[in-house]
Amino acid sequence: MQIEHLNGKIVLEKKLNSLDKFVLDFLSVLNTLEVNYVLVSGYVSILFGRSRSSEDIDIFIQRLDFKKFEIVWRALYKNFECINTEDVKEAYEEYLVKDHALRFSSVGKFIPNMEVKFPKMELDEWTLENRKMVVLNKKILFVSPLELQIPFKLFLGSEKDIEDAKYLYNLFRDTIDMDLLKEFSRKLKIEDLFKRYLI
Repeated sequence: MQIEHLNGKIVLEKKLNSLDKFVLDFLSVLNTLEVNYVLVSGYVSILFGRSRSSEDIDIFIQRLDFKKFEIVWRALYKNFECINTEDVKEAYEEYLVKDHALRFSSVGKFIPNMEVKFPKMELDEWTLENRKMVVLNKKILFVSPLELQIPFKLFLGSEKDIEDAKYLYNLFRDTIDMDLLKEFSRKLKIEDLFKRYLI
């Protein structure tokens, strides 16, 4: 795996696993339809080479009106299906608008699945607005800024989340904005965890 930092982007070359391929296929629809999104949580560390499994990929998409969402839904349904419901109106009104996640998987499969949500907190909005571009084998995707991703993983606090935080920190410690990282550690009140696991 090769990682470069180029003009504010992370350029990544690696052998794709089945999860990477699933993610890229899904994101190609959002990219084509110009829907803003950001990948968050566990898949970010997997993307950058951490060896662990994951059954779902968490993603925030920009708030869409129903008409635009229906276009996205139809485009996704060429290769994916929604696990929650087959009704587009129910998916929009009873899930996304009410801040519940929609799960999309490849047709006929339940895992892996893409857990799609609208941003519902200020921190979610910030993550979407400040998303980081990754060029993976010449294909574009957007991930949570590592300065937030790492503290948030510590905030979640499970063994898996802490290991994700440690992995990303050690991989990117020379290029991340340490002041911003510490600011989010203060906001999330995990400064003790930061000192225990990352310093």
